[in-house]
Amino acid sequence: MHKDSKIYIAGHNGLVGSAILNNLKQKGYTNFVLRTFEELDLTSQAGVEAFFAAEKPEYIFLAAAKVGGILANNLYRGQFILENLQIQNNIIHNAWVHGAVKLLFLGSSCIYPKNAPQPMQEDYLLTGELEYTNEPYAIAKIAGIKVCESYNLQYGTNFVSVMPTNLYGPNDNFHLKNSHVLPGMMRKMHLAHCLENHDMAAIRRDLAKRPVNEVTTDAGEDVILQFLSDQGIKRDANGKVSLSLWGTGTPLREFLHVSDMADACVHVMEQVDFEDLKPADSAEIRNTHINIGSGKELSIRQLSELIQKVTGFGGQILFDATKPDGTMRKLLNVSKLEKLGWKCKIELEDGVRKVYEGYLS
Repeated sequence: MHKDSKIYIAGHNGLVGSAILNNLKQKGYTNFVLRTFEELDLTSQAGVEAFFAAEKPEYIFLAAAKVGGILANNLYRGQFILENLQIQNNIIHNAWVHGAVKLLFLGSSCIYPKNAPQPMQEDYLLTGELEYTNEPYAIAKIAGIKVCESYNLQYGTNFVSVMPTNLYGPNDNFHLKNSHVLPGMMRKMHLAHCLENHDMAAIRRDLAKRPVNEVTTDAGEDVILQFLSDQGIKRDANGKVSLSLWGTGTPLREFLHVSDMADACVHVMEQVDFEDLKPADSAEIRNTHINIGSGKELSIRQLSELIQKVTGFGGQILFDATKPDGTMRKLLNVSKLEKLGWKCKIELEDGVRKVYEGYLS
């Protein structure tokens, strides 16, 4: 890429897209073509075709997707598979039709089988059954990888796919039901800390800044307390506050700060082409995608203890084993990425602390 190359970031207001935009600006890139959801519905085939015909971007970061945690993935199964397929197909196809130089497709680590050996290598794709709760989303992302590979092989395009681990950072989704585990846990821990400090004003400010449908900021204290209780945040008769989290706390997860993810994406866009990823010793070309992660893992219980330390919550953390755990372990093998010249830089505790400071401000 040249500093004045025309760059389109699909999903530039989201967690990953905004971080990629910031990273590119810091590196001196200046020519961006951006559209909000209100300006361009990426599920609209006609709309995306018209956009590409008018703008003809040279480099494309496909970071737009319908995303969520275990609950959202399981509840909105139809939307998660169809809308992600629509977004991907529209952008990838039009990138080829209108002669884009290069495209970077962002997938997800949930593409791998639920019982895949750990850490998960790129070659484990399609070797076993997927985790049921996020199967529709995973299938859409697998399709995106295969569309990129297939267009490269048939049409000579330069479309590269990267598979990030669990991400967190600025512009994350802190919704109490539809968020991923880290931001959702952080918000619940913050509200629990406010409750143990008897700071109802802080709870109302939080609900005003990030509204929820179930309760308004002018609701009575008893209504807000009931809402918090429904989220697993409870205060007993002695004033002791506890927080109940989903699952057993035993699943292991890997986390990567989104600034690191963005830096890895820009590195791949600048330095790595599809030709670099083709196997030298096989007539069959598959699994050319690249894992992006930290290579480190911790349990959900350990994550809760880390967030408890950062937020200052002094109450008890409980785990509700009647709720699903999801995949028990999801650690990416990042040796391919490291051989391509990139390594994780931000340690988890430092990253979580920065995110919470941003949340408070």
